[in-house]
Amino acid sequence: NMDFPTIAKKTYGIRVIEYVNQFFSNKATNKTYLNELLSRTQDLGMINHLIMIDDEGDLANTNISMRELAVDNHKKWVEAAKFLGCDSIRVNAKGIGSREAVTNAAIQGLSALADFAVDYNINIIVENHGGLSSDGKWLVNVINKTERPNVGTLPDFGNFCISGSWGSTQEECSNKYDKYLGVSEMMPYAKGVSAKSYDFDKEGNCVETDYYKML
Repeated sequence: NMDFPTIAKKTYGIRVIEYVNQFFSNKATNKTYLNELLSRTQDLGMINHLIMIDDEGDLANTNISMRELAVDNHKKWVEAAKFLGCDSIRVNAKGIGSREAVTNAAIQGLSALADFAVDYNINIIVENHGGLSSDGKWLVNVINKTERPNVGTLPDFGNFCISGSWGSTQEECSNKYDKYLGVSEMMPYAKGVSAKSYDFDKEGNCVETDYYKML
């Protein structure tokens, strides 16, 4: 993770970067580590955009205590994102239960985290990442009902499997959501995009997504 900014800039010519919290999961509150990471990005003229957050609990957990714990677990990443100069953290609206119960839990969890993040000027953005969150209409409804301007979406071109096993081609997905519809529904609320590609034909076109149509 510490070498990521250098590789992004010098190997790939990319100067706006996004982090994955799992690569420095125990460093969210380590100011020495974060200072060094920030220093490296500043020396390279890099822009830190967001941190993708996983494994910190379900923000749409229908159990109030577990949901509140998940919100608390995410707060340190809001602070780390602010420290690094990011403008967003990507979270998951995951929960188990009825559609209505998970909807209500997601609204409450995201709203609570957004209320904490607003003082840091950090956006809380939700990726379609399996389950109900891969249902574009469900996710947009949740975003609208938070009534928080710092809550938005992160459309991912590849994660529209609502249920069933899934991977790069989603061939085993038993309940797919149309990716083009989902992205079009989520885009008005987007504060970032995961323009995902897995494989390419001999002309260099993405195989699983029609990028001209998607864009």
